[in-house]
Amino acid sequence: MVRTGALFTALAVCGVIILAVVRQHIGTESFLVGLVLAILPVPLLIWAFLWLDHVAPSPWKNVVFAFTWGACAATLVALFANEYGAKLIATTFSATPTQTDQWGATFVAPLVEETAKGAALLLLFLFRRRHIESVVDGIVLAGLAATGFAFTENILYIGSAFGEDKALGSSVLDSATAATFFVRVLMTPFAHPLFTAMTGIGFAIAATSRPRSVWRWLAPLGGWLLAMVLHGLWNSSSMLSPVGFLTVYVAVMIPVFGLVVWLAFWARSRELRTIRTNLPVYAAAGWLTLPEPTALASMKARGQARDTARRYYGESGARAVRDYTAFATHLAFLRAAATRGMPAPDFTAREAELLHHLWQRKSLVQLPLAQAATPHLPPAVWAAPFPHPRQAPMWGPQPWGAQAPTQWAAPGTWAAPGPGKHQ
Repeated sequence: MVRTGALFTALAVCGVIILAVVRQHIGTESFLVGLVLAILPVPLLIWAFLWLDHVAPSPWKNVVFAFTWGACAATLVALFANEYGAKLIATTFSATPTQTDQWGATFVAPLVEETAKGAALLLLFLFRRRHIESVVDGIVLAGLAATGFAFTENILYIGSAFGEDKALGSSVLDSATAATFFVRVLMTPFAHPLFTAMTGIGFAIAATSRPRSVWRWLAPLGGWLLAMVLHGLWNSSSMLSPVGFLTVYVAVMIPVFGLVVWLAFWARSRELRTIRTNLPVYAAAGWLTLPEPTALASMKARGQARDTARRYYGESGARAVRDYTAFATHLAFLRAAATRGMPAPDFTAREAELLHHLWQRKSLVQLPLAQAATPHLPPAVWAAPFPHPRQAPMWGPQPWGAQAPTQWAAPGTWAAPGPGKHQ
């Protein structure tokens, strides 16, 4: 907790500094206008990434860290590094101001900004690797970091455009502010998330690869390089004619965006297949009821189970279903990694912990999940009121407790998880 508090305090300080620098650079009125306009796409983008991550939600600390890193630390680094890079180009190559701007946007900005945003993924990979369980996690965390970065950057760009319009007395419709808002907020709100998603995919591949696999270093490096190439191509297209800019937008940006969206949905469906494939062994051992793997592998069934639990148990029941599905999903991913020959060093302890969390909630959850998985059950089964949580019967063997296995058992040799019998 101390380290977490210190980290977020440092990020908050970075946020205060970067906002103060931007306000000083463009003025208070321009800053406020830029802030209001830049924040408009942020809730939608955050909602989209969190929805995509709904199968196996990332810990809130990772989510908040990724966004605040992009909005605060990455932008602060990029602001000064981009300025230094522009000065270096001007002095080294005796470039004109126009050449400096073009070369800086094409070569310096992609290197600096994708490195600054990608640092969030690197830190999560180094210190929170166990929570990066699929490609979806990489896309989501990278997208959140880039969304935060784009938010702060848009304040600067939109605010600067507003300051220019105010000085020139431009009309609202025919103004740099409207053009900047249209391009950066309406037309390409996905640009920064798209670039950094390449880095996120690379780190996700590394996190799910064998420790000595070449992909452990090659995938993040390749993703980072691809992010810079896309970023540089996009920045350079802004210097072309309107036709050239639209050509790059239609021929490159939209297809790549569509490909990443397809990959995200494919990875999301693969997460559900992982649940469906790896949880039956726990049902066979008595930890889950037989219908549960089917229900947990369906987002529709999960929603139905939450609604059923809410109807009979209130919000505490719905919350129990949400927690139960999250723990069961992480258990499936843990088991899948071990089945691929990559068991976590603390596999036994983590498995026992997740099973313990499931066991604590099973009296509230198993009946709603069973109904969601098998809606064709005779109505008489569901006619009687649900038992109160404290009166609900217990199913399955007792939790491991202190008798957890000391080593991982292969799926084919899975033993009963505890000495307890069905009650």
